[in-house]
Amino acid sequence: MLKLFTLPVVGPVAVGPIAAGLVAAGIASPAFANDTMAEVKTGGLIFAQSDDVSMAQEDLFISASEVRVDYVFENSSDKDVESLVAFPMPDITGQIDNISAISDYDSDNFLHFSTVQDGRPISAKLQQRVVSLGIDVTDEFAKHGIPVLPYSQKTAEALAKLPEAVRKDWIARGLIYSMGAGDAGGDLVPLWTLRSTYWWRTTFPAKKKVSVEHRYKPAVGGTVAISFLENGEPKGERFEEYSRKYCLDGDFVRVAQQRAREAEAGGANYTESWISYVLSTGANWAGPIRRFQLTIDKGKPASLISFCGSNVQKIGPTTFRMTAEDFDPAKDFDILILNPPEAAQ
Repeated sequence: MLKLFTLPVVGPVAVGPIAAGLVAAGIASPAFANDTMAEVKTGGLIFAQSDDVSMAQEDLFISASEVRVDYVFENSSDKDVESLVAFPMPDITGQIDNISAISDYDSDNFLHFSTVQDGRPISAKLQQRVVSLGIDVTDEFAKHGIPVLPYSQKTAEALAKLPEAVRKDWIARGLIYSMGAGDAGGDLVPLWTLRSTYWWRTTFPAKKKVSVEHRYKPAVGGTVAISFLENGEPKGERFEEYSRKYCLDGDFVRVAQQRAREAEAGGANYTESWISYVLSTGANWAGPIRRFQLTIDKGKPASLISFCGSNVQKIGPTTFRMTAEDFDPAKDFDILILNPPEAAQ
């Protein structure tokens, strides 16, 4: 079996908070019912293990509209290294009363993923599996002609045509949920999990460097208003979670409180956006990332941003940069962006 591991692609360790771009706008405490958009984590490429190939350089760019990753790998050995490369799409699981963070559900490539090696576009193969309660049911979906994307309109139309016996069986097995009375009536809601992976084969030539670039549109989660204040105060479990996850500092929190008071007096709300990037320690590479650079764009000058990082500099009205040498990522990387109302942008 070919052993795979997650490519070390970012990973600022939470050694110190940064908060930038603090601006005026209103914040209010939201009601958590259907106003939270699902958070979907994404990451970088996965390579087959090799002690001969090291990562000489990585430039990672993250924004709410695009993720760009540019790698330079080096094969230090005297022989070519053949490798399997994969990009796992995030797992997509159907839910009742869920607002998805992914909008393009009528495309298999719902993150618009693309990759280039040494300037040549790569034509990747796509593997998709459907899983429910840990059981692979992909063949059943093919048998009944059901598209695998949980939120696709084509999927909803196909589910509505399922024979009654199959409908009842799939409801009983937790594949779908009926919104009507009984097993035979009402719209059917997908509950299965879709696992998709793009993959291809590549070669790292002996004693040479190889550049690999990939691009995709991240799945951005969030809420319709600020969620980490409790009655306008920085307290409670959610505030503690945000403080750990995004390294909120005092200035960031104080501005949020101030805008919350203004919102109570009739102002408009901020909205939250969450971007999560999956990391690994990269222990199986031939050494750490020799040169690492992370650039984050918060989108609008009036937005607020907070994330955990070290040696971070503001390099533009909306951009921040972190650089490191001999870098070993250690944890997932999470970004919180607070978006002001339209009038304040």
